[in-house]
Amino acid sequence: MTYIIIAITIAVSFACFNNRQLFDKLALKPYRVIHAHEWYRVITHGFVHADWGHLFVNMFTFWSFGEYIEILFPQVGFGKGVFLLLYFGGMVVASIPDLLRHRNDSWYTSIGASGAVSAVLFTSIFFNPWGKILFFAVLPIPGILFGFLYLAYCQYMARRGSDNINHNAHFYGAIYGFLLPGILNPVLFDLFFKHLI
Repeated sequence: MTYIIIAITIAVSFACFNNRQLFDKLALKPYRVIHAHEWYRVITHGFVHADWGHLFVNMFTFWSFGEYIEILFPQVGFGKGVFLLLYFGGMVVASIPDLLRHRNDSWYTSIGASGAVSAVLFTSIFFNPWGKILFFAVLPIPGILFGFLYLAYCQYMARRGSDNINHNAHFYGAIYGFLLPGILNPVLFDLFFKHLI
């Protein structure tokens, strides 16, 4: 599933790079979602990216952790449906704050798979809290420490609002991804704490 999602995302993003009309049709525009009932946008925006750099970072991160989760899920009794629920559920949950906050802002647009990718990343932290993740793509640190730093950074940058990155999508996607396995099977929360300790 990881490779299929990556292939579709690359194809759609590439098509949108050269087609502003398609970009506008697929992007998350809360005003259009709420007032024109274009609910499909809470999914389609995850297949659209601003440029090659944005696309590469999201898809490389997804590839890095998506394969691990796909192998792990059957071992804990989860099937492909749960993997799709993780990815696309992360995308939807990460969209909710924008839908609420910007429902009357016709100018607001958000794109990218960051909420979904953050969900997958934080599910990997849930199952392997001491596994190493490269901080700033260089320094290996425990996943649980990376998780705390990541969430703190997202909240700090969201409050500053000084760039065009949807830090709230990263934050809420991450929280969703961390909690989903334990919600589906509460025994996994015990497993997490055992790994943590």
